Amino acid sequence: MMTRKGKVLLIYTGGTIGMGVNHATGALHPLDFNNFVNNVPEFTYLKTAVDTYQFTPPIDSSDMAPELWTRLVSLIEEKYNQYDGFVILHGTDTMSYTASALSFMIENLTKPIILTGSQLPIGQLRTDGKENLITSIELAAAHNNEGYPLVPEVSIYFNGQLIRGNRSTKRNADGFDAFDSFNYPRLCDVGVNIRFHEYAILKPNYSKPTVMHKDLNPNIVILSLFPGIQENITKHIFDAPELEGVIIRSYGSGNAPHQQWLMNLLSKASERGVTIVNISQCISGKVEMYRYETGHQLQSAGVISGFDSTVEAAATKLMHLKAMNLPNEELIRLMQIPLAGEITI
Repeated sequence: MMTRKGKVLLIYTGGTIGMGVNHATGALHPLDFNNFVNNVPEFTYLKTAVDTYQFTPPIDSSDMAPELWTRLVSLIEEKYNQYDGFVILHGTDTMSYTASALSFMIENLTKPIILTGSQLPIGQLRTDGKENLITSIELAAAHNNEGYPLVPEVSIYFNGQLIRGNRSTKRNADGFDAFDSFNYPRLCDVGVNIRFHEYAILKPNYSKPTVMHKDLNPNIVILSLFPGIQENITKHIFDAPELEGVIIRSYGSGNAPHQQWLMNLLSKASERGVTIVNISQCISGKVEMYRYETGHQLQSAGVISGFDSTVEAAATKLMHLKAMNLPNEELIRLMQIPLAGEITI
């Protein structure tokens, strides 16, 4: 039996959901959080108590950075034993990055952390923010008869769908269906009824402690291949002495052009300890470097498979592991196994 606290912590970092409209200019501006809550009278009907915490000033999600992820983890660590779950209000542009980062930084998570937001501000008549917010709080508080949470992992709730955070990708810039999980089933579907898909939800080990990791190493780069990619420009990236990791967004199932200069750059970088991870530019499917000769050449150059990882998960996982100062062989091993349900191998 797990003891329930009967309350959820709502963390407001910023984003469209907390914006108000200047009726004279039509421009959006951040609301004071007290005014934000006043725009959601439905709060009074919730069965769980809700405490609030506000980032001051609010953060535009385009300005999200590793030090802010560390700040979030520190806050959750401080409040972890006081709440049944956490809901984070966040701008949509980098929400998948934040969700992915938190999934690696909080090891053996035993409580729900749900990120949500909106495409229209909470004060607008047609806002999607109210439903996203209210349902996120309900899901964060949801538990079984023994008091254990139904979704003890980092997830994103948007437009009737709860998806694993490190499997999420923003797919639509202006539709209410902003996020999707292309390589993993949804954790929950919300309509008239709430349907949890238990087979897809992570099962933590409640006998072990939850470990908070606060260090990240952002000395990585995401390199997307394209026809016509130039050696002289690419070489400057690989020659950077601070470079410690590269996420290559390759073609199809993990293929790259037959260019010897590219293989030479990859080999030399790999030999000096730069971790190079191959993920697909496709939104669905996975890297299978053994299928074609162009994939084999990447393997020979020291590139490792990212399987069906999203770019957000691959980048934040690499930042997390690089900060742990692991032996290179161990880091490569951990990159190729799921730490928080982020890949299927």
